[in-house]
Amino acid sequence: AEGLNLCTSGSATSCEECLLIHPKCAWCSKEDFGSTKSITSRCDFLQNLIANGCAGAIENPSSSISVVKSVPLSSKGSGQTHQDVTQITPQKVALNLRPGDRTSFRVQVRQVEDYPVDLYYLMDLSLSMNDDLDNIRNLGTKLAEEMRKLTSNFRLGFGSFVDKNISPFSYTAPRYQNNPCIGYKLFPSCVPSFGFRHLLSLTDKVDRFNEEVRKQKVSRNRDAPEGGFDAILQAAVCKEKIGWRKEASHLLVFTTDDVPHIALDGKLGGLVQPHDGQCHLNEANEYSASSQLDYPSLALLGEKLAENNIHLIFAVTKSHYILYKNFTTLIPGTTVEILHKDSKNIIELIVKAYNSIRSKVELTVWDSPEDIGLTFTATCQDGLSYPGLRKCGDLKIGDTVSFEVAVEARSCPAEDTSHTFTIKPAGFRDTLEVAVAYSCRCGCTGRAAPASAKCSGNGTYACGLCECDPGYLGARCECQEGASGDLHQALCREAEGKPLCSGRGECSCNQCLCYESEFGNIYGPFCECDDFSCARYKGVLCSGHGECHCGECKCHAGYIGDNCNCSTEMDGCVSSDGQMCSGRGACVCGKCQCTEPGAFGETCEKCPTCPGVCSTKRDCIECKLFNSGRLADNQTCQKHCKDEIITTVDVLETDDPNAIVCAYPVNNCVMKFTYLELPSGKSNLTVLKEPACSSAPSAVTIVLAVIGSVVLIGIILLALWKLLVTIHDRREFDRFQSERSRARYEMASNPLYRKPISTHNVEFTFNKLNKSYNGTVD
Repeated sequence: AEGLNLCTSGSATSCEECLLIHPKCAWCSKEDFGSTKSITSRCDFLQNLIANGCAGAIENPSSSISVVKSVPLSSKGSGQTHQDVTQITPQKVALNLRPGDRTSFRVQVRQVEDYPVDLYYLMDLSLSMNDDLDNIRNLGTKLAEEMRKLTSNFRLGFGSFVDKNISPFSYTAPRYQNNPCIGYKLFPSCVPSFGFRHLLSLTDKVDRFNEEVRKQKVSRNRDAPEGGFDAILQAAVCKEKIGWRKEASHLLVFTTDDVPHIALDGKLGGLVQPHDGQCHLNEANEYSASSQLDYPSLALLGEKLAENNIHLIFAVTKSHYILYKNFTTLIPGTTVEILHKDSKNIIELIVKAYNSIRSKVELTVWDSPEDIGLTFTATCQDGLSYPGLRKCGDLKIGDTVSFEVAVEARSCPAEDTSHTFTIKPAGFRDTLEVAVAYSCRCGCTGRAAPASAKCSGNGTYACGLCECDPGYLGARCECQEGASGDLHQALCREAEGKPLCSGRGECSCNQCLCYESEFGNIYGPFCECDDFSCARYKGVLCSGHGECHCGECKCHAGYIGDNCNCSTEMDGCVSSDGQMCSGRGACVCGKCQCTEPGAFGETCEKCPTCPGVCSTKRDCIECKLFNSGRLADNQTCQKHCKDEIITTVDVLETDDPNAIVCAYPVNNCVMKFTYLELPSGKSNLTVLKEPACSSAPSAVTIVLAVIGSVVLIGIILLALWKLLVTIHDRREFDRFQSERSRARYEMASNPLYRKPISTHNVEFTFNKLNKSYNGTVD
């Protein structure tokens, strides 16, 4: 083989060590194979061993898979016994894994039609829920009608809760024992407070649900938070009393209008014992440990809900929607919906949540061994493969999706060790059991011969080599420790002129005994190798993703590079929308290198200057604030929008030069928001509480406005004309007055009259007798 041969450079001294170097390495157990000076030549690639004459004596186990049980998927749920309904195939798989040798199998999952449904309605009966109680008195009948459109096998149960009946959570003074509402003018009478009360086991007789609801009365606790988490846990773990069926889909509807108490809140009442996760319902079906145990933690709730295949639906008022939305990320398999203050939309809410649950499939893994690596590739309804994803959404009832599960053993456990883990769709009772055995031993090891003549009677012959007894050395155990000689020393030099045992060991009976080092192990026929002189990354040998063999890093599967710091996995580069680096970069060594100007973030998902960013932010606003839009599914919203910090305001400030202003239409209105990328990598979104709307003008208003405008313009034009005429007349009159004042004749005479006789004077000059005369002639 060209280049570095991982197998021969690994200095394996046994068949088992050879198998651990690389999944393509094989071992030759033939007695007369290879050189007496280099036992590592027995460990090589399969084709090299065959070419060197070791055919028929090669140890090269590989990972294998066998399907133990595979029942075909069912198409319908009801009308069959629960043993007949199958929603995942295969059901049992056996794996035999060689370390580093990845193998895979395919899992198919189908949400069958008409699958039985058990729904337990858990209601907050604190005083603020009084109007809700009135509106659900006939809920059973109406809900059954709607659910029977989805399944023919529907059962309904009912339970209620308030809070722990101890101070400071409830009123405990003697005067409040029978009626905690004494002195409360708005509602002077109510029943004593209680933790959790199971009222109706799951039944198909919905009239009993209505009857039980009509009997209920509200109670009153002292603080705002309720003890709902106590009730959820009891409803989940008290399977027999609640009546959960193994063959049904389990829905737990939790309705409240306030926040819950969580773990450690019980210390306020002196409860220091953590919840034990057990059922504590007494004969009266009331939670008997309410005053002894603390409230359960979110982790405990998630564990018990998953164990019992229960889908939890938070039905909460709008003011607490964000809080419970955050709970869904911490409690797998939960959804949250907005409940009207009077619970009038509860049926619509439940149906919507049920359809949301049935529209997705997500695989979970239980009890996975630490030395097993699992990689999922989902193939959803669009036929495309999504590496690194174990969830499919937007499914219809009856759709089939598949997942390729790649399994790899990272190391070899103790001899004869086996493991079992479970793959299970979230909320399903169906499981896939995976049994794992390990191929870490060579077959020739089982045929070892102690005190073999091939080893001079001083060792055990196995897999073509001698394992010498203490005190003996040599390829055939022919020498005793301490024996020396020139011939033997010559065999301890890697090449002529080089130091004995590379200067890192002593030569004894033609073999090098390598020194011990505080840094690691020195090994090799000439002590030329060690496991600590390899390249490091951030001070870690081979980046922690490989083994150091003879000065070079042998990377684990999934890593490459001189120091194994470059991951070949691309899961970390897949953005929340399924694109590689959000379509703005390239995946290099398992990390995104953004190429789009202005893009940043782990998957280049942040890009204030990129086109289409406003649309992405809009999706997060719609799903987180209004539970609408294409990301309305709870898990999808949390996944896509985990880095968005949303704040609502009455007036939107747009004077920040670094903030981007966005707007989009909403029902003839405009919703505006700004977003700013923070140094922490999160986005700060500032959104108007209500869309900016402008009412559409009516036709009558438009007509009247036009007529008024025409009349007004006409009046203005007339006034202007009148003004011009007036100015002109005044100017003419002023001119007349001026002319009149300039007239200079008496009032009695007529300036137009002329006399009939006219007189002319003629001036002349003549000479008479040399005398001049001037005169006139009449």
